[in-house]
Amino acid sequence: MNPVICEAIRERRLLRLNYHWGHRIVEPHAYGLNDNGHELLRVFQVSGASESGEHHGWKLLRVDEIHGLEILKEQFEGSRPGYKHGDKAMDQRIYCQL
Repeated sequence: MNPVICEAIRERRLLRLNYHWGHRIVEPHAYGLNDNGHELLRVFQVSGASESGEHHGWKLLRVDEIHGLEILKEQFEGSRPGYKHGDKAMDQRIYCQL
């Protein structure tokens, strides 16, 4: 488990991270584990790179593919519309969530 991610969720602080081929700024909403043993992070991306071409919106990231994780000083208001507490993608365990 990554305590930096849980701290960012608890304090509602933005994360800057590298995912696949580019930097992203995200609002972390939930962090947990799926049945395949992969740690997942549900985020609302506010800026940065995107393979899908969608630079804003909901993303589900594999934590083992994240590099250069950094908590920013900026905070976000809270959960975004469309957020579902108890994210079903994290069917094994949720470590922390809004």
